[in-house]
Amino acid sequence: MRQIELGFGRGTQGFSFDDDRFCVLTADAREEHPLSDAEIGRALETPINSPVIEEIFAPGESVLIVVSDATRATASAQIVNLLVRRLIQSGIAPHDVGVIFATGIHRPVTPAEKIELLTPFVCQRLKTIEHDARDEEAMVQLGETEGGIPVAVNRAVQDYAHVIVTGAIGFHYFAGFSGGRKSICPGLASARTVEATHMLALDFEKGGRRAGVGTGLLDGNAVNEECERVTELVDPSFSINTVVDERGRAVHVYAGHWRAAHRLGCAEYLQNHSFKIPEKRDLVIASCGGFPWDINLIQAHKTLDMAAQACNDGGTIVLLAECGDGLGRADFLKWFTETNSMALESRLQKAYEVNGQTAWSLLTKAERFRVYLISALADDDVRRMRMTPAKSVEAALSAAGSASQGFILPRGAALLPVLQN
Repeated sequence: MRQIELGFGRGTQGFSFDDDRFCVLTADAREEHPLSDAEIGRALETPINSPVIEEIFAPGESVLIVVSDATRATASAQIVNLLVRRLIQSGIAPHDVGVIFATGIHRPVTPAEKIELLTPFVCQRLKTIEHDARDEEAMVQLGETEGGIPVAVNRAVQDYAHVIVTGAIGFHYFAGFSGGRKSICPGLASARTVEATHMLALDFEKGGRRAGVGTGLLDGNAVNEECERVTELVDPSFSINTVVDERGRAVHVYAGHWRAAHRLGCAEYLQNHSFKIPEKRDLVIASCGGFPWDINLIQAHKTLDMAAQACNDGGTIVLLAECGDGLGRADFLKWFTETNSMALESRLQKAYEVNGQTAWSLLTKAERFRVYLISALADDDVRRMRMTPAKSVEAALSAAGSASQGFILPRGAALLPVLQN
C-alpha cells in the first residue's frame, strides 16, 4: 500500500491506496524550485515585450499596484516587496505608491490577510485601497467595448499615473486562465461590467456553455477576449504574473506587457500542467491542494471541474475541500432551489448573476457524477447542492461501494487531465 497526504485547508488528510488501482496525476515539476529574490529580479530586468521598470516610471509619478485577494495564491508578499523596493530605487516616493486589492465581487480583504498578502513592511509604508464592485460612486466610466459592454472600473486606475497588475497564472473553468487581464476585469470592475463579461460564458440560445469557452482556452473564448478589451481601456503600464507551487511560492515569473507576458505564461502553464490520460475512469479522488484553493466552495468548484475531465459519466468523484470560509457567498444556496440545471439555466437567462453560473456549473456535475464532498460545510447544505457529505476518503469510497480503478489529483486546481485521443 502507498500513502499520500492530500491538502485539506492548512493541513492534510492521509489516504492509503494500491498502485494497481489508482494512478496519481501530477504536473511535471522537475525543474521547479522556489525563486530567490535575485531570480525574480532578473525576470524584472528582462521583461517580455516591454521596457524595464526604470524606463517606464519617472520620479514624481504615481503608481497603483493591483494585488489579488486571499482566494488566490500568487506569492504577492515576495513579489510586491521586491517591486516596491525597485520603484523606490527608481525615484518613486512611497507616498506616491498605492496598493488596491482586486476583489472583484468577492468579500473585502481582512486586516490580517493584508499583512499576509503584502508583508508588514509594505502595509506600514503604502496606502491600501479597498474595491467594492457595487459602489457606483467609486467607479469611473470608460465607455463600451466593441461588443457593446459598458465598462466601469475603480476610479483609482485614473487617480494614479501608472497601473501595475500582479497575479498568478492558473486554470480557470470558463475564462481559460487566471491572472493577467483578470486583475482588471473582474478584479477592479463594477458588478455590472463583471456580470456582462461573465455572462458570455453561457449560450442561452443553444443551451449550455458557449463554444470556445473552457479551461485552458484563450483565443475564441468570448469571456477572455472581452476581459482583454476591458483591460485595453485601462492599459496597465506593466505586469508581473507568477506560477506558484503547492505551498504558494513563486516558481516562475512572467513580467512585462500585460497581455504578451500573460499569454506566454499561459502557453507554458498549459504545457507543464496537463496530464495525458488514455481513458477516463469511474472514480476520481481530487484535492484542491489545500488553502487557499479550498478557501470556500466557489473556489473549490474549480477542482471539481478538473476532476470531471477525468471521470466517466455516472462515475464517482470524491472532492476534498475544507471550505473554511464557507460557501463563498451567503446567498449561494438560493440557486439550488431549482429542480435541475436546465431550470437553473433558464433562471439565469432571466436574472443573471456570476455566482449563479458557478452554481449551474456545479449542478451539472452533480447530475453527471456521484459527488462526495469532504468539507467543513454543514451536511444539509452539501445535500442541497446535490452532493453527498463524507468525513474521509475511505468513508466516501465505502458509501459509494465502488471497487473501480481511479485517478488521484493531489492538486486538482493545477492539473488538467487531457484524453490522449
